[in-house]
Amino acid sequence: MSGHEFESHFPESGSVDMSDPTTDIDETTYAELRELAGRYPQPRSALLPMLHLVQSVDGRISPKGIEACAEVLGISTAQVSGVATFYTMYKRRPAGRHHVGVCTTALCAVMGGDVLLETASKHLGIGVDETTPDGRISLERIECNAACDFAPVMMVNWEFMDDMTPEKAVALLDDLRDGTEVRSTRGARLTSWREAERVLAGFPDGRADEGPSAGAPSLLGLRVAEDKGWAAPGDDKPHGNGVVGRVARTIVHAVQEVTGTTEDQEPNVATPASAPTKSAPTKSAPTKSPAAEKAPRQRRRSTRPEEGTAK
Repeated sequence: MSGHEFESHFPESGSVDMSDPTTDIDETTYAELRELAGRYPQPRSALLPMLHLVQSVDGRISPKGIEACAEVLGISTAQVSGVATFYTMYKRRPAGRHHVGVCTTALCAVMGGDVLLETASKHLGIGVDETTPDGRISLERIECNAACDFAPVMMVNWEFMDDMTPEKAVALLDDLRDGTEVRSTRGARLTSWREAERVLAGFPDGRADEGPSAGAPSLLGLRVAEDKGWAAPGDDKPHGNGVVGRVARTIVHAVQEVTGTTEDQEPNVATPASAPTKSAPTKSAPTKSPAAEKAPRQRRRSTRPEEGTAK
């Protein structure tokens, strides 16, 4: 019956390029796949890092990579393909040496993320989810990089490039194409997408602590708290010369007077002023009977019959 055929608006969705059998997977790769599977009580839990390892070797999710994962885990290739085609971090076509992602979600979009993506696309001469003919750069639209305080944000090989502008984006792309060294705003020196994929697979490159891990916007709240003398329960004595800091210290001193503690001791601020202070038990102190000890527990249980009663 004509006129009722289903038309897909996503012809490439869910497909791995099975027409390209090329692969660099060898016995070393198989050994590392088995190593990953051995790290988990249930070997199948290793499938996600195993797929990242496949990408680090073949630059994509290859037919051979799917077969290797299925063989090591003892599952079907259909099960592996189902996972590989569900997550956008797994590429079904060869990715570039550098993988560039531009966030266009919410705050990044408001701050110019769409303009950044359009600029990158025009400058590279490719569309979203495409790779330049020389294989240097691939481009992707990212759904939230979880870095709203640095919007608009781009990522290169999953490393942050913060507070971007169209001019910065063009300069960054030119450096990546020319092989100029590039450093992440809050991370390490950029290597390649394949090397980053190997790290995601669970094989560290020893550069986790290279470069700063936090920027000024992320630390602003901490600095305000220090200036105001705000402290969370369990923190040291409130400090700061602001009004909040002085009031907090006054409260602490008042509690110390009531409880008889000193500045070197931690006052029990949860104890009311009229409550008696606890003392060490003595031999003459009365002890609770077993029935009295069980009574409160039984009353609590009676409010939740699904837990049953104490035996």
